[in-house]
Amino acid sequence: MKGKQRTRAIFLSACLGMLLFGMSLITLGSVATGLQSKFMLDSISFGMIVSILPFGILSGSLLFGPFADRYGYKIIMTSAGLSMFAGFQGIAYSTDLAVLKMCVFLFGLGGGAINGATNAVVSDISQTNKSANLSVLGVFFAIGALGMPFVLAVLQKEFSFEIIVSSVGYLALLAAALFVVTRFPVAKQTCGISFFEVLKLLRDDVLILVGFFLFCQSSFEAIINNWTTTFLLEKNSISISEALYALSMYVVGMAVMRIILGNVLKHVSSRTVLLYSIVLLGIGCSLLTASSYPLSILGLVVLGAGLAAGFPVTLGFVGERYETVSGTAFSIVISIGLIGSMAVNYLMGFIVDKYGIAHLVTMGFLLTTFMLLFSLLIIKKLNLK
Repeated sequence: MKGKQRTRAIFLSACLGMLLFGMSLITLGSVATGLQSKFMLDSISFGMIVSILPFGILSGSLLFGPFADRYGYKIIMTSAGLSMFAGFQGIAYSTDLAVLKMCVFLFGLGGGAINGATNAVVSDISQTNKSANLSVLGVFFAIGALGMPFVLAVLQKEFSFEIIVSSVGYLALLAAALFVVTRFPVAKQTCGISFFEVLKLLRDDVLILVGFFLFCQSSFEAIINNWTTTFLLEKNSISISEALYALSMYVVGMAVMRIILGNVLKHVSSRTVLLYSIVLLGIGCSLLTASSYPLSILGLVVLGAGLAAGFPVTLGFVGERYETVSGTAFSIVISIGLIGSMAVNYLMGFIVDKYGIAHLVTMGFLLTTFMLLFSLLIIKKLNLK
């Protein structure tokens, strides 16, 4: 019973960390107007500040794995929580632009580390049903992503964005305190990971295929998050609030599907779930081509449902295959995914500028095709039955 209680405590700590990561990704966008006014920034200058966030997340994603394998999860997760707390307070109260930029980087650094570490630790404590448990963990990301704009919308009439962001930041401090008292699994590589072991991982074709799948998965999520409102506003005669509502339905679709997958993956093979998810992506992209606002909402819900399985299922593969170096393996594939989201999001901006926002759907179909290809190759390599 004590073992079960300890596992449950670790899982709940990881869920809180993932909730924070979901909130961190949406915070800058949610307070964009307030920060631009406070620092008298135009859109280009603010865009440069926002671009610091993904570099911070990528840095945290690269660092957490080898550190967790060598020293365990407690130090890295506690440090990540404190880094996010500093980021929240800096975004709320900094009056110097250089300090703001540093705080945005710390915010991303802590977020990237906590995202990777929570996924890796849940994989480590799950003797069975790794993908199912990772899917439930992913629900808290969606709750965080939906929750931050909701909190701001409800409280902004009574409080400034600085007070709200600072107050939410104390959740990160609470998480850090919880991580300190949580008994995480011991370090798996007490002598550290050698450079040659990392090279061996980088030569493993299954790990690289998973990385490229997540490259496409993260890219898909990025273009939906960043370009959907523009796409809907140009395609349909709707208001910005209606476009944002449609985007929120995409997050709801992902969250609900991950709740469902938490049970389905205990009874249905990961291979089947992954392939059906890609079918949903094709359907979702097709629905977005229709000149109808209700069908566009349905398409976004289906896309959210289709993207729900990607991370839990493939990270489950990684956790099962690389148990002794799971942190480093997670670091590699999550970092490849983040590079994809940054690169393809930039490419999408170029495409929109040159050829129009309608090619959002074209990019969606293209990414779906590559995800199907990588899925089939991963399944073949793992010889799943």
